[in-house]
Amino acid sequence: MTDGSYRLRLPGPTEVPTRVREAGARPIVSHRGAEFHVVMRDVQSMLRPIFGAAGPILLFAASGTGMMEAALVNILGPGTRALIIANGQFGERFAAIARELGGIVETIEVPWGEAVDTGAVAARLRRHQYRAVIAIHNESSTGVVTDLAALGRITRDTPSLLVADTVSGIGGIPVEQDAWGVDIVIAAAHKALMCPPGLGLASLSTKAWDTVRQDQGVPRFYWDFRRCREAAAKDETPFTPPVSLVMALAEALRMMTKEGMAAVLTRHRRCAAALRAGAAAIGLASFPRSASLSHTVSVFVVPPDLEGGAIVRRLYEKHRTVIAGARNRLAGKVIRIGTMGDIHGGDILTDLAHLEETLAALGHRFSRGAGIAAAEAVLAAP
Repeated sequence: MTDGSYRLRLPGPTEVPTRVREAGARPIVSHRGAEFHVVMRDVQSMLRPIFGAAGPILLFAASGTGMMEAALVNILGPGTRALIIANGQFGERFAAIARELGGIVETIEVPWGEAVDTGAVAARLRRHQYRAVIAIHNESSTGVVTDLAALGRITRDTPSLLVADTVSGIGGIPVEQDAWGVDIVIAAAHKALMCPPGLGLASLSTKAWDTVRQDQGVPRFYWDFRRCREAAAKDETPFTPPVSLVMALAEALRMMTKEGMAAVLTRHRRCAAALRAGAAAIGLASFPRSASLSHTVSVFVVPPDLEGGAIVRRLYEKHRTVIAGARNRLAGKVIRIGTMGDIHGGDILTDLAHLEETLAALGHRFSRGAGIAAAEAVLAAP
């Protein structure tokens, strides 16, 4: 790792840019002092446009899963009904958390690799009243993006809250919380926001705050969004925050602000398209059957003559390139590569060079150089 050869190409956590690492290594300051207040104000002002939200962004020392639980603790209680769209691993995780909290959980089961039929969601809402409709915006286990704007149109004029996990999406694919009518958006900073793991984020609509202010019957202390909002008004957090991670996030956001969010999103889209084109040219089909493809994680079907774990192992052992397989029902059947964060065309071409060597060494037959040529064509297009 110290010789510069290690390449972290997971769908999160992602490689952290040098200047972000250096920002996180600065001397610790008082989390109640004037210096940290300035950083928190800067973070808030830079995060809001990325979320597409006018309200405060809540910060927690947490993983993405922690933020999933935080969202539900604040709105669900024993006996409250939730409708969860389960189109991948993280939809299933949301359902498991909701059951642990005593919620009455109903799911819309979607074949992995496909997008939810929003008409089916609308039909459920006509039959039942739910406290929340819960969706994964960017399902990193399958590479499919959920149409939150369409779901928002369905839930906006109902009592149901629309809750969305965009842990692997925020900063790499568009998020327009207010315009789309998403009531709770949760995220984390260790993917497209280019930070080390450990910092969770949440943003709530006015409709969501009306529900959160009520006592839902689930104990909440650390996860209490009400406490966090009161502290945010003073440019603080209610409990000791991960000061170094907030410093790192501020630097990452400065990088994104300087580049411009439109350019950041275009870069992610172009890199993902180039990787998919290159992979297709060497016989790696895209796993998603939906047209709503992620720009932050690409998921490929492993050819029948190979096994996913073997590809992952050789990429690391031969090239020090770390990609992901699957730890669920897709184990051995797919490989997943992150196209998020500080990612550029050269990274994609290197990925494909390493993939070509690996597939050839494992006995897969294809035209050598075809992947790189296909990706170069996409990257060169206007």
